[in-house]
Amino acid sequence: MKKFIKITALVLSLLMLCSMFAGCGNDEEYAEIEIASPEELDPAKIGDYSTLKLPLDTKGTTITAFVGTDVTTNNDSLFVKELRRRTGLNVQIIAVPISAAKEKAKILIASQDDMPDMMGSTGFSTDEINDLGNQGAFAEILKYQDKLPNFKKIYVDEAEERGIAGNLKNIMSPDGNLYVFPTYDINRDVNHGMLYRKDIFDKHGIELWHDKDSFLDVLRQLKKLYPNSVPYASKTGSVIFRDLGYSWGLNYFAPYYDEESGLWKYSCEDPKFKELIDFLKTMYKEGLVDPEFLTCTQAAWTQKMTQRDKAFVTWDWIGRLDMFKQQTASTVPEYDLRYAYPIGGKVITLARTSGGPVIKKGKNELLTLQLNDYLLSDSGAQLTTMGVEGVSYTLREDGKADYIGFEGQRGVGINPLESEYGLYIAGLYRRFDRRCSYYDFTEREQEAQDMMLNKEGGGFMPLDPVLSFTEEEREIRAKYETGIGKAAEEFAVKYVLDDSYGDKQWNEWLQKVKKLGTEEVLKQYNAAQERYNKL
Repeated sequence: MKKFIKITALVLSLLMLCSMFAGCGNDEEYAEIEIASPEELDPAKIGDYSTLKLPLDTKGTTITAFVGTDVTTNNDSLFVKELRRRTGLNVQIIAVPISAAKEKAKILIASQDDMPDMMGSTGFSTDEINDLGNQGAFAEILKYQDKLPNFKKIYVDEAEERGIAGNLKNIMSPDGNLYVFPTYDINRDVNHGMLYRKDIFDKHGIELWHDKDSFLDVLRQLKKLYPNSVPYASKTGSVIFRDLGYSWGLNYFAPYYDEESGLWKYSCEDPKFKELIDFLKTMYKEGLVDPEFLTCTQAAWTQKMTQRDKAFVTWDWIGRLDMFKQQTASTVPEYDLRYAYPIGGKVITLARTSGGPVIKKGKNELLTLQLNDYLLSDSGAQLTTMGVEGVSYTLREDGKADYIGFEGQRGVGINPLESEYGLYIAGLYRRFDRRCSYYDFTEREQEAQDMMLNKEGGGFMPLDPVLSFTEEEREIRAKYETGIGKAAEEFAVKYVLDDSYGDKQWNEWLQKVKKLGTEEVLKQYNAAQERYNKL
């Protein structure tokens, strides 16, 4: 049994816990599988899966899949049964609560022989996965790309037109190997941003802001009209520096990538950070932000945001638009919370691609990779998020899925659909169908998507590269970054709340933060960026 440097530090008693997992060691390698007929596998019926050949196997080879979920019935679900029929593989789910996934994954990787064929939702960082991959634990995906037509189509042949060229580099190891099977298009384009009380704005003829100065002017108008209000409410504590900081292109108190120079810089020592804290200082001094913004709980924030005339602007998730409308139906029937433009620049979006499972290196690695390639296809996305037409869903006139048993419900949650049909299993999905419930937006949510997709509000910020660091680089980061972040938060809070803080204190801070190690940290980021650029 191959030993892995860090994982084998676990005591032997932990390895005995592997017996807790049903199906860890495959006592029966093959199983009788009902395989779908060629007619049933017609792409015209079940969706396109490129040149991948279905079924993938005719022997019923068992493929074990470790996933983080509290649902224990997925092996008997519609989704898994149909996945077996289409692929010919005896897919067996090993369900582990997400809270325990990482520790249990360590045990399985350490035992190697009992490691499942694929492991998703493990809680490992990309750096940790790459370390283990480099030690021989996981399959190297890129060497199989010619046998993975959906992977190749999305990430190689059509990467540029899909706007994801180079995205694989975000999850590659420093030496250019890919050990994580990527996930594609599972995020909404717009999921968070500024929200505002349209009913109040319309009532007083207030125009929506279009930049930072007009944002302050709007808050001042609201404060004048409602002296006892807190025009801007926040529930995220010091994370408000991140939420507002997006409009300056900053990354909280951490390093950020400057596209113009091609270098990483530290947010908390950037001149733009001075603009941000001056901006928030003005809001605090003039009573435009909730004076309790650093300590306000979600319950207190909700109470303020759902009163008739207490708070009017906030930063949050777009699901809140309809949630608050429902909560205020009897108390403030005119209540109308809507998505707003960013206060400057562009809005943050979520990556089109992200990490996925790791594949055990061994005899089943190609079959397991091809299983994931199917899940990445149009057909796989449909099965994963909608199931089988006529059995788990029908299509509405607008083309969206209407789930059987949930008829008439818009945006059915992923948890109920996993419990009912085995859909949206975390760690098993590779892609979402845009007709599924996750993209079944309400009128308010769709308005938010349209505003940014049509670039009315300035469009989307470019995403920072996700770098892979060597062990030495990680050690240097660990030595300095936590201390820098803590000191930056303390300084930013003091700067905003203390009226005596200004240019003098800012200049003193710049000297202090250099001594805390920002230059050393940035050396590691920019060295990793050089490797990234060469991949």
